[in-house]
Amino acid sequence: MKSLKPEEITKYIEENISLYHKKSIEKINSLSFKELIKSKNPYLLKAKNFLTIEQIVRDITNDVVFFCEDDNWDKFLEGLAIFINKEVYGGWKSGITGIDLEFDNDNIRYIVSIKSGPNWGNSGQIKKMETDFKIAQKTLRTSNSDIIIKAVNGCCYGRCNKTDKGNYFKYCGQNFWKFISGNENLYTEIIEPLGYLAKEKNEEFIESYSNMINAFTKEFANEFCMSSGEIDWKKLVIFNSATN
Repeated sequence: MKSLKPEEITKYIEENISLYHKKSIEKINSLSFKELIKSKNPYLLKAKNFLTIEQIVRDITNDVVFFCEDDNWDKFLEGLAIFINKEVYGGWKSGITGIDLEFDNDNIRYIVSIKSGPNWGNSGQIKKMETDFKIAQKTLRTSNSDIIIKAVNGCCYGRCNKTDKGNYFKYCGQNFWKFISGNENLYTEIIEPLGYLAKEKNEEFIESYSNMINAFTKEFANEFCMSSGEIDWKKLVIFNSATN
């Protein structure tokens, strides 16, 4: 087990957090207004009684934008966890489907599925994870029948009252970061370096997001507003749902 210096974590974050912001901005720039309109329920938009075009545009775009942002953030935290574990325990990014991290400690092979928070999935998704764990254990035992394997669902934040789930263990928040690093204070130590460069990168994101809102608002006005400024809901429904 190797001791990991705080400056090593800070260096990794500074070098990799830009990619998180870049992917979020790329998603914004790739959005198509008309495709978003076609994917939304026009009756629900009408029922929400929006009074301005900007309110509609934000409603249409925010789910996509912020889902992408959350997904990119989850991948960043996963990468950070794998980096830390590699430095401390020599772990590695797993090549087995559904497994994010593998590492050895005290003669035990840990296979880890990393999620953001404790309430990450429904029953079907949890069942899929359990199946992935079983397949991974079978795969690893084909080359070493004596290997001791423990499956872990690691969550980057939150709490879990019951860690032993029968077929796997679930570690959340402080317990997860301690599990992969051996440092019980790591969960608080990583919060400060995450703020480095945040202001600069957030400003880039906000600028791209604001430009998108402005452009889509203009496009909506041109396509689905009457000369009076009133929204032409009939035309919007036809565009969204008409056969031809």
